[in-house]
Amino acid sequence: MEQYWKRNLIVLWVGVFFCGMAFSMVVPFLSLYINNDLGVESHLELWSGFSFGITFLAGALIAPFWGSLSDKYGRRPMLIRSGFSLCAVYVLTALVRNPYELIAVRILSGLLAGYVPSAIALIGTNTPEKKVGYALGIISTASAAGSVIGPMVGGMMSKFVGYREAFLLSGAVVLVSALVAVFGVKEESFNRNRPRSHVLDDLKAAASNPPLMNQLIIALIVTSSVMVLEPLLTIYVLKMGVSHNDASLSSGIIFSAVGVATILAAPQWGKIGERIGYRNTLVIGLIGGGIGNILQVFFHNIFGFGVLRFVYGLFFAAVYPSLNALIVKATSPEFRGRAFSLNQSANQLGNMAGPIVGGALGGWISIPVVFVLNGMLLIIASTTIKLQTMKLAKASKGGGESI
Repeated sequence: MEQYWKRNLIVLWVGVFFCGMAFSMVVPFLSLYINNDLGVESHLELWSGFSFGITFLAGALIAPFWGSLSDKYGRRPMLIRSGFSLCAVYVLTALVRNPYELIAVRILSGLLAGYVPSAIALIGTNTPEKKVGYALGIISTASAAGSVIGPMVGGMMSKFVGYREAFLLSGAVVLVSALVAVFGVKEESFNRNRPRSHVLDDLKAAASNPPLMNQLIIALIVTSSVMVLEPLLTIYVLKMGVSHNDASLSSGIIFSAVGVATILAAPQWGKIGERIGYRNTLVIGLIGGGIGNILQVFFHNIFGFGVLRFVYGLFFAAVYPSLNALIVKATSPEFRGRAFSLNQSANQLGNMAGPIVGGALGGWISIPVVFVLNGMLLIIASTTIKLQTMKLAKASKGGGESI
């Protein structure tokens, strides 16, 4: 393990980067693809929303199954499976002829995904204990970097070569992730003779592990919190006086500001977590994110709003590496693949529910109030975690970090 964990970290950073890039490449033009190439004129918003959401739902439902296979056969085979499968899915997406075929392919995309949680599980299992926080902080920057670069590449490709060709490029990009897993990843020898667990048994095992369930609930809350703002930020930018022609670019820059902040800050938060404890780091990230959301109410120009979103990202970058590290600490290596797949399910449900809740709230109350409620939710979550930590620390009389 001491010999190859750094190599795995570098190689999987590249793989996760290209996987995240491929996924985010389609974001800027999927709705346009449905409209222009598939001929959908009426209920375009519904078709677009459903095509996005169904992928997350399918991924949430299937993730525990892939996690069970991961712990039985290893994380590297799951990386290879998901990489090549997603490559094929993007090629199929370029070939669909109507929105019904697109929905079917988007379901396949969710069912066959799993590259990122498998990569995180492999890092968490094949990295020395004292380096886990740092490694998870580094790997979290890969997805953020891909999410920053992907929309720009996808937007340019769809504009200059066409939507279908952009999907083919996405397939080529994720193929790199698959090849990285084939030729670059090394995993500890696996005992494939042990029986594979059933998903229902895995869910029962997770339910009987309170620390793990706490992390899954926090993951669901955090992801929902992030995604609640997805349908509202562009509208809020328009309300600041930005023209319709510039709103898309301005919103893209604001979204990217959080990703850039994550790339810069996440590795540092991983190191801080090793020193002060991952629960404390998680609390700091949630409080910073909550305050950042609330302060958005007071910024009414695009420049100040963008700067605040960047600062928010610097704090919020602590959240996901800390959650991943706590999942590592709360589970045995034999259950870790299933644990991270359950974490993926929680994230996917948050990805699906967040935009729906955000859109509903945005139509019912003002957007600044949504910012405040979102910030309060994160602060309440951080306060709950801190109280639990103090209670556990008191019960154990300060004997190390409580999970």
